[in-house]
Amino acid sequence: MNLGMASLARSPSAMSITRIPQGHSKILQLLKASKVPYVLPFRRVHIRRSPVCCTKFPQWEPSPATYALTEKAGDKFLDKSSELFETLRSESSDSKDEASITKAEDRTDTTNQPVAQLQFLKWPLWLLGPSVLLGTGMVPTLWLPISTIFIGPNVVSLLSLIGLDCIFNLGCTLFLLMADYCAKSKNLGQASKSKPPVSYQFWNLVATLTGLAIPLMMLFGSQKGYLQPQLPFIPYAVLLGPYILLLSVQMLTEMLTWHWESPIWLVTPVVYEAYRVLQLMRGLKLGVELSAPAWMMHTIRGLVCWWVLILGVQLMRVAWFAGFTARAQRQQSSASADA
Repeated sequence: MNLGMASLARSPSAMSITRIPQGHSKILQLLKASKVPYVLPFRRVHIRRSPVCCTKFPQWEPSPATYALTEKAGDKFLDKSSELFETLRSESSDSKDEASITKAEDRTDTTNQPVAQLQFLKWPLWLLGPSVLLGTGMVPTLWLPISTIFIGPNVVSLLSLIGLDCIFNLGCTLFLLMADYCAKSKNLGQASKSKPPVSYQFWNLVATLTGLAIPLMMLFGSQKGYLQPQLPFIPYAVLLGPYILLLSVQMLTEMLTWHWESPIWLVTPVVYEAYRVLQLMRGLKLGVELSAPAWMMHTIRGLVCWWVLILGVQLMRVAWFAGFTARAQRQQSSASADA
C-alpha cells in the first residue's frame, strides 16, 4: 500500500480517490516512526440535497387543519370574535366594579365603627355641658354670700369679683366646646361649617357696642363732673368693671366663632347674655352696699332691661333659625323625590 490513505471528495455517485503526494508520504512515515497523531486534511464535501415530497403523513403526526371561509361564515366568525371580546371586557369591568364595591363597603364599615363610637360618646355631653355651665356660673353667684366676695370698695373686692367671672368664663368655654362637638355631623367626611348671616353679625355688634358704650359714657360724665354726685373710680370698677371685661370676652368669642364658621355662633351670645343679667343684678346689690348715687343705680337698671331685650331677640332668632332649617330640609327632600 504505497498510496497510503485516500480522502473522500464527492458523493458516492461521483466519488474519486486522489493520491497523496510523495512529500506527504515521507511526512507520514516520519509520523509513524514518532507515533504522533496526524490529522489528514480533507477537502470539503459538497452534497446536493434533493427535496423530498411526501403526501402521506405518519400515524403519530396529525394532519394540518384547513379552513375554508365563505362570505357568510366570515361575517359570523367576525361577529363571534367581537362578541367574545365584548364578553371579556364586560367580565373584566364587572370584576373591577365588584372589587370597587367591596372596597367601598369595607371603607364604610371601617368608618361607621368609629362614627358609632363617637355618637355613643356624645350622649353624656348633653348632660355634662349644662352641668358644667350651671356649676361654674349660677351656683357661685346664687349661693355664695356677698360678704365673702365683697369686703369693701377696694381692689381686693374687685379682684374677687373678676375671679368669680373668670370661673364662669372657663365653664362657658368648656360648654361651647362640648356644644360644638355635639353639633358636628354624624358623617365625619361631611363638612359641619355654618356661617352666620351678615345682618346677624351687624346687629349683634351694634347691641354689644351699645352695651359697652353706655357705662363708659357714665364713667366719662362722672369724671368730668357732668353727673352729680361724683363716683370714685374704685367703686365704679367694683360695680361695672367685671361687666365690661366679660363683655369684651364675649365679643372676642363671637368673632372667633364667626371666623371658624362654628355651628355654635347662635348659642354663644345667649349663654353670655343670660349670665350678664345675673351679673348686673349682683351689681344692684353691691350698689346698695356702696351707697352708690341714683344715676348709677338707674344706669345698672337700664342695662338689665337692655340685655333682657337683647336676650329675647336672640331667642327669637333661634326660633327663626329652627324654622329656616326645617324649610330647607323639606325643599331638599322634595327635590330629591322629584329627581
